[in-house]
Order: sequence, then C-alpha cells, then structure tokens
Amino acid sequence: MLADVDKGDLAAGEKSASDLEAVFDVPVRLSVVLGRTKMPVAKLLQMDIGTVVELDRQVGEAIDIYVNDRLVARGEIVLVEGRLGVTMTEIIKAG
Repeated sequence: MLADVDKGDLAAGEKSASDLEAVFDVPVRLSVVLGRTKMPVAKLLQMDIGTVVELDRQVGEAIDIYVNDRLVARGEIVLVEGRLGVTMTEIIKAG
C-alpha cells in the first residue's frame, strides 16, 4: 500500500507515486529486442530448425527494452535459475 502524501508537501506540478495508482493494473506489452536483420522472403522460406540468423548486435552489447513499442530502457541478458531474463542498465528519458 502506498503512503498518502499531503498535496501541500509537493511543489507545484510535482507528482507522487499515489497519483499513478489508477494505472497500476493496466496491462502493457513489454518487448526486448535482441537484434534485427533483413532478408528476402526466399531466404526466410528456406529456414528450418537450427538455422542461425545473424543479427545486428554483438554478444555483450546492450539490448533495447520497449513498452508498447516505445523505447524505455536498455539492458543486458541474464541467466536466472536456467531461464533467460533481462536486467535494466539504463532508463531512456522521454524527450
């Protein structure tokens, strides 16, 4: 539960976490982009299980994190209990 903040304690125009409480349960789409590539449809149709697709990123390079198709952060791939995950290393400021 978020603590109530007296509106008089905030400078004019400032927002507190409680101001966002109405949207906490709104679902969003989170996408993590490992890399991209372009290829002709003919090559795509020739792909099979085990086909390696070369991406435009290198091992160790930061990955992009999108919320609803908007770039919000960069991060790194991590391994947690045998599963892949992402840790955010940089928040992208809007602007």
